[in-house]
Amino acid sequence: MIELRDGLLLGCGNPLLDISAIVDERFLAKYGMLPNNAILAEEKHMPIYKELIEMFNAEFIAGGSVQNSLRVAQWILQRPKVAVFFGCVGRDRYSEILSEKATNDGVNVQYQFSQDTPTGTCAVLVTGTQRSLCANLAAANNFTVEHLKTPESEQFLKNAKYFYISGFFLTVSIESILTVAKHALSENRPFMMNLSAPFIPQFFKDNLDQALPYIDILFGNETEALAFAEYHKLDTEDLKEIGLKIAAMPKLNAARTRTVIITQGSDPVLLIDNGAVTEFPVVKLAREQIVDTNGAGDAFVGGFLAQLVLEKSFETCIKCGIWTAREIIQRSGCTFEGLPDFKD
Repeated sequence: MIELRDGLLLGCGNPLLDISAIVDERFLAKYGMLPNNAILAEEKHMPIYKELIEMFNAEFIAGGSVQNSLRVAQWILQRPKVAVFFGCVGRDRYSEILSEKATNDGVNVQYQFSQDTPTGTCAVLVTGTQRSLCANLAAANNFTVEHLKTPESEQFLKNAKYFYISGFFLTVSIESILTVAKHALSENRPFMMNLSAPFIPQFFKDNLDQALPYIDILFGNETEALAFAEYHKLDTEDLKEIGLKIAAMPKLNAARTRTVIITQGSDPVLLIDNGAVTEFPVVKLAREQIVDTNGAGDAFVGGFLAQLVLEKSFETCIKCGIWTAREIIQRSGCTFEGLPDFKD
């Protein structure tokens, strides 16, 4: 059994405080929002966050894709501070709440503080079983590579054995991503990324292409994989073929082949490893058991990472990812409670 220690896993991403509340259709209409949709906040949406807190008894949840995955991994591992998280927040009440929530879930948060920009927030408007998201990245956009170059941060980098960054972070600081990637390469340690959203290979292809040669393990769902194939002109819509082609793209660390993992909702997870494709079935939940699918991808990665740091096989990592995603979609937000009972 591998002995867990502080700082084995290091992640970089956009920390957002989710402000979640049950609202009615009129509230959605007031802000021109649609059920089951995700948008970036415009000026007209700015009052929404205060209103949710003051009028709708909103719940605060530590959010942002990578931070979610690390919180989930910590839940599975049941040992605090295995994961270290870097991202940028403001000096305000929201970052205090965010830090408290993430720390309570076991994550060692090492935030960079933006002096003049507020902490990023995401309004989660719940109407029945539908959710509408409105994200204001704010300070999350302000992360700089300088934060990774402080003596304390460099020590965290040296100490970590596994590195995970979201595709969303490609919109924030490619310099930071490449700093982490080059360090992982120099130490022959796994560097992992997530495609995160179809707009990443579409609008941030150049940044993605800079990071790709360093990536040892790449996660994505079916729509993200199809977008990658389209904008990289892979000339196929077959997900297995796409995975094989991405795995075969140029890579700097010859000591490791690239592994690609494609999730497909309730359809099988595809593992592309060493030129072979393996399918892992997903047990479908009844419609009435599903509360919120928003955190499924983050939860899958969290379950995967938890087993990876325990040095388990990819098969076990994926089975835990599937189990964890199944648990989390039965709850509101990327939340969990009690002790995990995953059995390999």
